[in-house]
Amino acid sequence: MPDLTPSSRAERRRSTERRILDAARGLFAERGYERTTIRAVATSAGVDPALVMQYFGNKQELFRRSVHTPLDRSADGLETPADLLLATLGVKLAGLPETSLAMLRSMLTHPEAAEAVRAGLNTQIDEIAEAVAGEDARLRAALTVMLMVGVTIGHQLLDIEALRDASPERIAAVLRPAVQALIEP
Repeated sequence: MPDLTPSSRAERRRSTERRILDAARGLFAERGYERTTIRAVATSAGVDPALVMQYFGNKQELFRRSVHTPLDRSADGLETPADLLLATLGVKLAGLPETSLAMLRSMLTHPEAAEAVRAGLNTQIDEIAEAVAGEDARLRAALTVMLMVGVTIGHQLLDIEALRDASPERIAAVLRPAVQALIEP
């Protein structure tokens, strides 16, 4: 059997960080922000709670990092920022990732979670704004992100019939002109 143990210190650190983030995503999704503890995340990841604090500093930063999903600008066939955003939305509508579920469960009920989500959304807005040309790039990026959040909430949590009955591909097709108008003036 090949040895799959990370060989360098940097690889071991990345591996440990991934384990902690995976454990945090699962617990935040299952329990929400308030009922998830650093100790529970550490236990789930198989590490000491002090190590979680060393890597992330506090629960709020751990939550922020666990719910953040960076845009994959290298994805094949995604030529424009609108294509990328709509593909991301399609993934969320096909099956809500734990990160989004944790965010949606916690952001409206706990101030620390709301701040962490706000920071994560601002990071996404900044990433999109970098790809958006023209006046009001950050405002248009923010409106686009909030459109995606609203559709995701309506589909996944509120079970809006019109959204539930449409395929992710159909929703993306209908949204495409609106997203393009916002970010590709």
